[in-house]
Amino acid sequence: MEESMEEEEGGSYEAMMDDQNHNNWEAAVDGFRQPPPPPPPPSSIPAPAREPPGGQLLAMPAVSVDRKGPKEGLPMGPPPEPNGVIMMLKNCDAAAAVAKAAPAATPTSSININTSTSKFLMNVITIEDYKSTYWPKLDGAIDQLLTQSPGDYIPISYEQIYSCVYKCVCQQHSEQMYSDLIKKITNHLERVSKELQASPPDLYIERFNIALGQYMGALQSIVPLFIYMNKFYIETKLNRDLKDDLIKLFTEHVAEKHIYSLMPLLLEAQSTPFQVTPSTMANIVKGLYTLRPEWVQMAPTLFSKFIPNILPRAVESELSEYAAQDQKLQRELIQNGFTRGDQSRKRAGDELAYNSSSACASSRGYR
Repeated sequence: MEESMEEEEGGSYEAMMDDQNHNNWEAAVDGFRQPPPPPPPPSSIPAPAREPPGGQLLAMPAVSVDRKGPKEGLPMGPPPEPNGVIMMLKNCDAAAAVAKAAPAATPTSSININTSTSKFLMNVITIEDYKSTYWPKLDGAIDQLLTQSPGDYIPISYEQIYSCVYKCVCQQHSEQMYSDLIKKITNHLERVSKELQASPPDLYIERFNIALGQYMGALQSIVPLFIYMNKFYIETKLNRDLKDDLIKLFTEHVAEKHIYSLMPLLLEAQSTPFQVTPSTMANIVKGLYTLRPEWVQMAPTLFSKFIPNILPRAVESELSEYAAQDQKLQRELIQNGFTRGDQSRKRAGDELAYNSSSACASSRGYR
């Protein structure tokens, strides 16, 4: 009976060790809840003290440690752990040792950074690249825009030109690009000024109008193409605007050199009706006012015909003078061969005055 009890206890001990190694506490509890074995017969070997019911679950590890050991023939296993925490710590230590022994993995993040950095370095635009590759593309596009006629189609890629400007600005070539642009347009305007000086008087006004319209039309394309340079260099560092700078170039290199030759021709053309088409006269006068408003003082009457609020406000006491000026203009037109057309169906002045007064009287009578 004692041997069967020892065997049963030895089996419970091995089952408990197996349960602790697998962290299966429920199975261990079920094993300890089995009914205790029958008491052994009296013998020379003292029997271990019996534990109170319900205390075996907590006292079993202590009893197993205090016991001297099983009889011969039974394998002696390692002593049970007081709880599962020590086993977990041992497992963690073993996993950490394995991790230290394993070769360190190559960090992929550093590879990505190095790859992106190398790609960025490969796309660096040097000053030689700018002068040999990027500026020639911009130079050709500017040439076409400056020499095109209004309404013409230019086979250039605006996306490509804008991309060149964007890359050059990002690579810190804004200052050089702005300097090249100003120099390019200045040389063009100087050639235009020389061509105007060689023009005969009868073609001077018309050619000035063509040069002015062509340049203003080119600015409508050049300024948007260089908008990135304008935003991040001219406005930020120079505190100016690209369009204002380019208009100032035309004022300094063309308009100022020809204003004193152009204005007498405009006044002469004004005195001779239709010597210059009204559209041409309007374009030149409005263009000169845009370039420099102070030029109004040179011919206020001429500018007042195309730009409002140039002359002082009309005064009631001067209405007779305004009427006299209109009659003078009509007489000049008649002398130059312009007729007033068929006047047979027009009512006479007295009849018109009589009808108007009678209409007013009748309207008051119906009130």
